[in-house]
Amino acid sequence: MLVKLCCMFFTMTVMPDQPAPEIELLRAAYAAFNARDIDAALATMTLDVAWPKAFEGGSAHGHEEVRAYWTKQWSEINPYVEPISFHPEDAGGS
Repeated sequence: MLVKLCCMFFTMTVMPDQPAPEIELLRAAYAAFNARDIDAALATMTLDVAWPKAFEGGSAHGHEEVRAYWTKQWSEINPYVEPISFHPEDAGGS
């Protein structure tokens, strides 16, 4: 199942019909991000992760690019992210 996250700077609420493992994985990823624990955050992601570079535009691809992007971003701003909900993408894409 693919899960698309499209919100920043909100309070998290969970859709009751969402599978718990996916929600827990996303919660762990954002908790690690907010704690600035890059290794723990990256451990929740595939090696070919594509992370949107909202601060600069484009995307960071793979763990090392994401690590470099976050390191730079966090030296300039102090983002804190709490998604309000998670919505699975259709298997066929949307």
